[in-house]
Amino acid sequence: MAATFKPAYLIHGDDHGRIAERRARLRALAEAQSGVQGLELFEGERSTPEAVAAALNALTFALGRRFLIVDGVERWKERELEPLLAALADPPPDTTVSFFAREDGRFKAPKGLHTAVSRAGGDIASEGAVKPWELPNWVVARARELGLELSGDAARALVAASGDRQQRLLRELETLELALRGSAGSADASIDVDVETVTEQAAASSERRVWALADELLSGDPARAARMFFTLRSQGERVGGMLFSLSARLRDAHRVAAALERGAAPAEAKAGLRMPPRAQDQLLNQARRIGTERLRRAVETVAELEAASHGGGSGGATEETRTLRLIADFGG
Repeated sequence: MAATFKPAYLIHGDDHGRIAERRARLRALAEAQSGVQGLELFEGERSTPEAVAAALNALTFALGRRFLIVDGVERWKERELEPLLAALADPPPDTTVSFFAREDGRFKAPKGLHTAVSRAGGDIASEGAVKPWELPNWVVARARELGLELSGDAARALVAASGDRQQRLLRELETLELALRGSAGSADASIDVDVETVTEQAAASSERRVWALADELLSGDPARAARMFFTLRSQGERVGGMLFSLSARLRDAHRVAAALERGAAPAEAKAGLRMPPRAQDQLLNQARRIGTERLRRAVETVAELEAASHGGGSGGATEETRTLRLIADFGG
């Protein structure tokens, strides 16, 4: 069934990540339905009430629904709205205009815009950041939407394991639902989730992401490794936790490289690696290319970073900066 759209939407609040996610989803839906020719973006200096009003009033011969996506409305002033209010009083057919306001402090979507969107038959959605002490209840509610029944203790365990970013918690719930739905064998039944299951799944998910960073580092591409590091940080991964898993991967690589240099056969060098066969072969090739000396220095550096992340070590650089230095020095 094709998606149905209202004449206008206003998505506002201080959860900027969620707002960006909704904007990206709407843009994808718009392009799927009307193509890029049916989509018009209003960003930066072009995002003014007057410009949007002119676009709404303009005659168009485009086929299909027309979409207008408007950013930055949190900086608009009430006194600037008059032409837009007139355009929204009688919105053109087959047109959807969506306003996005990333609110912060005194920057808010104007009240007049709320009223105009509502009178045009549109929807208004508030995306507010959840307070830390409210997160467990928020997790329980989001989990229930996915057909998962989490106890309060299980929700608190997920927050403790994954951090307090709502987008990260949503991704973890979706991963949890996919993992458990397959084993439960029913697409409709609600699934009870206890603390043990949450802890096991969250740990496995986090470990897989950090192993991806280790693989990028060992591949010899520092730029890709740095991008992976920043992605993990944006998802709430702590530097100390990443260093622990990174250290384990580097020690495995060093042990394999040392075995190869002693003349061990590949099968012997890989003995004891707890990973799939394909991953073992990849690690062996990486270890052979890098060599024991560079891997030894990397293991020592990570050990120093781990100590610094727990309050030891020396030097004024932050743990993030020192980890990025390790990534840069290890490239090539």
